[in-house]
Amino acid sequence: MQKSTNSDTSVEPLSFTCQGIGAVQMRVKNANSHHDRLSQSKSMILTDIGKAPEPISRHRRNHSQHVLKDIIPPLEQLMVEKEGYLQKAKIADGGKKLRKNWATSWIVLSSRKIEFYKESKQQALSNMKTGNKPESVDLCGAHIEWAKEKSSRKNVFQITTVSGNEFLLQSDIEFITLDWFHAIKNAIDRLTVLGLLGYISKRHRQCAFYPLQLNPALPLFRLHHSASDTSDKNRVKSRLKKFITRRPSLKTLQEKGLIKDQIFGSHLHTVCERENSTVPQFVRQCIEAVEKRGLDVDGIYRVSGNLATIQKLRFIVNQEEKLNLDDSQWEDIHVVTGALKMFFRELPEPLFPYSFFERFVEAIKKQDNNVRIETIKSLVQKLPPPNRDTMKILFRHLTKIVAKASKNLMSTQSLGIVFGPTLLRAENETGNMAVHMVYQNQIAELMLSEYNKIFGSEED
Repeated sequence: MQKSTNSDTSVEPLSFTCQGIGAVQMRVKNANSHHDRLSQSKSMILTDIGKAPEPISRHRRNHSQHVLKDIIPPLEQLMVEKEGYLQKAKIADGGKKLRKNWATSWIVLSSRKIEFYKESKQQALSNMKTGNKPESVDLCGAHIEWAKEKSSRKNVFQITTVSGNEFLLQSDIEFITLDWFHAIKNAIDRLTVLGLLGYISKRHRQCAFYPLQLNPALPLFRLHHSASDTSDKNRVKSRLKKFITRRPSLKTLQEKGLIKDQIFGSHLHTVCERENSTVPQFVRQCIEAVEKRGLDVDGIYRVSGNLATIQKLRFIVNQEEKLNLDDSQWEDIHVVTGALKMFFRELPEPLFPYSFFERFVEAIKKQDNNVRIETIKSLVQKLPPPNRDTMKILFRHLTKIVAKASKNLMSTQSLGIVFGPTLLRAENETGNMAVHMVYQNQIAELMLSEYNKIFGSEED
């Protein structure tokens, strides 16, 4: 392959955007431009497959940009990570404030973007006219935060894009909002890490360092040089592969104390094995706190606590800091109950294991009440010890809540509505969500009302 001998280069601005990842565009301005065009044309003719090779910069700053197109897929190839209904309001378009109008939207989250539909995606695509597309939000460089002051509604968070668009998303159901918030935040964080990875590489000591700028309006100046062969690209890939394979294991990082075992989001049996018990200590602490100062509180477990304070409590528990729920910062008992519900919601597998879900549903469908009770009792006895013992101590606690229903106004039915979907859910939800919710509530209610027959009346 022939190459231009002229090494004159020019400086051009380059912005960091997701669209720029994986597609680096360069222009080389040379004094002998006519001669270069001739030599480049000859190079194209000499290629084996008749296709112009993609230019690759010699400059080490640009190496990792080429690698990223193998890491981040194009928008049209993204997989759906989460979808469902939320309330949506667009409050700014390109920095211009808009009037807030709430509307129900079917939200589809992928690794790079969010799409808004008026109905479920499948229905929307079948009803959509040719040429019409759903409203789409690119998450690259976006920012997500809770926005309690932006609306009188509860559980509201805001997404702000680099283009100046602002969206409010909301659901009246607290755990649904939390799940969406964390899912979107994780997607944004992943994009940020991948974007940084494209710019972080070893530099020549002679090269000046230019800081990464995530705002596409601010240019990032770098030198552009003539194209070279693919060996540079392969060298960067090789170094990246070595870096990944030489990373210390999770166990090593945990032994050094750099990564601590989590309580929230870990499997129940993992937490119990770590604590050498069958009931997580955090569950016991929350139950003791509620029974000490929350049995008479109106709407206990139904009323939501402050989300920011709940997240603070969650962080402290995960950092294995000494937890004292009698501390004044946890004075609001709804924060304690909110954290306990969050613990059960974030279990990778619910308290009622997925493999038992259909069996519990079939049991609650039985017409004879005594048969229902005996069938459920038999299923409970077959559960793994951590699930069975944690379930027993939780439902025994909830019977004490029901005993004070005249003061806290929380009946068996009310607690069934709160805890049914939290403790019991199908592994793969289909179109029977509403039907499942009825059974989930009924199972929780039966286990509360018939606690002594199912678990026995003896104390732990």
